[in-house]
Amino acid sequence: MKLNLTADEVLTTTRSVRKRLDFDRPVERSVVEECLEIALQAPTGSNSQGWHWVIVEDQAKKTALRDIYLDNFKIYAGSARSNAYQPGDMRYEQRDKITESAVYLAENFDRCPLLLIPCIEGRLDNLPSFTTASAWGSLLPAVWSFMLALRERGMGSAWTTIHLMRGGEQQAAELLGIPYDTVTQGGLFPIAYTIGTEFQPAKRLPLANVLHWDTW
Repeated sequence: MKLNLTADEVLTTTRSVRKRLDFDRPVERSVVEECLEIALQAPTGSNSQGWHWVIVEDQAKKTALRDIYLDNFKIYAGSARSNAYQPGDMRYEQRDKITESAVYLAENFDRCPLLLIPCIEGRLDNLPSFTTASAWGSLLPAVWSFMLALRERGMGSAWTTIHLMRGGEQQAAELLGIPYDTVTQGGLFPIAYTIGTEFQPAKRLPLANVLHWDTW
């Protein structure tokens, strides 16, 4: 089933979905593969196409990934970065709601029908910015295309990277047989149908706050 959204609607209403993931409705492999076929049309530097997609449906492996994520999340949640905004900043006002939904996902990752770890060939540790920007530019547009394709089909996801902290990436690599020495993971994504399909554009900082013409 497709929602028949316009391009602008898909782009402005594809949200990070956490508390509205439907853990009880199975997700068909064929639909995920259809979304990935769309993702493969994203731009890729030098036509490298060095992406790989690891889908996890085995319950024991999903639970193990949840544990890796949750251990790191408990540390991240208490860090200065997660409390960076001050009263008066709209992001400060949204903080409690976002934190609540983030905790919910962290505790329930293993209940998702499927999990996705997108990967890119090569290790990106301690490399020049040109190299890392080129590599991520060959993966992240495809991941976003995948999320947009999910949205059009009544599904949702959330872009998370916390499982990569504190050796978690290597733990996940060992769990899933990802060749850690030659492949870098780009995140951990839940995949599920959403509870309801109505989503609205998010509140964002004004464009004027972040737009620069000719100079900073």
